[in-house]
Amino acid sequence: MTQKRVIIFSGGQLYSEYLKEIQEDDFIIGADKGALFLIHNHIHPHLSVGDFDSITPQEKEIVSSSSVTMISCDAFDKNLTDTELAFDLALEQQPTCILLVGGTGTRLDHTLANIHLLNRALQHHISFAILDNHNYITMTDSTLEVKDLGYTFVSLLPMTSEVTGITLQGFVYPLDHATLRQGQSLGISNRLSSNIGNITVESGSLLVIQSKD
Repeated sequence: MTQKRVIIFSGGQLYSEYLKEIQEDDFIIGADKGALFLIHNHIHPHLSVGDFDSITPQEKEIVSSSSVTMISCDAFDKNLTDTELAFDLALEQQPTCILLVGGTGTRLDHTLANIHLLNRALQHHISFAILDNHNYITMTDSTLEVKDLGYTFVSLLPMTSEVTGITLQGFVYPLDHATLRQGQSLGISNRLSSNIGNITVESGSLLVIQSKD
């Protein structure tokens, strides 16, 4: 099966090293300020979307002229964040995976809303990850292969009231058909014991955060 990836650059914390994540065949979406970031770094988004209330009218003209397609929304009439708009448009590309960068930052509300998009990706059977300088965030409700990406810790947090049948292989602290419930910290700060770890879940949705200080 041919892999198709969409990479979304949103308007949170953005750094030039994120540009290294772009692969030749990626479909690139810039959400609001994320589109301007791409253009300033000589990347022309296939699609730019948002209300563009975080950039000036002159910068918006630059985004318009430098994007293959631009969708501009009224800041007061839209019901979705710019990142969720970008996510919905990413789904239209029928990708096998989506990567979101610039999806975290100082706005905890936006960060949490973006993390909840992982649930929607699961419903569409699409691999979805959120990347920043200190975290690589994914979610599973079945099986997940966790590769050593250079992070120190791997933490597990239930996104449903409980997650059952959690089995870990290739981790310093293994689990065998364990249950995690919301409010428990049992799954925090585990580590890989090999280059690849495997997570199996029988029921529920499990947030998997690879992180470093």
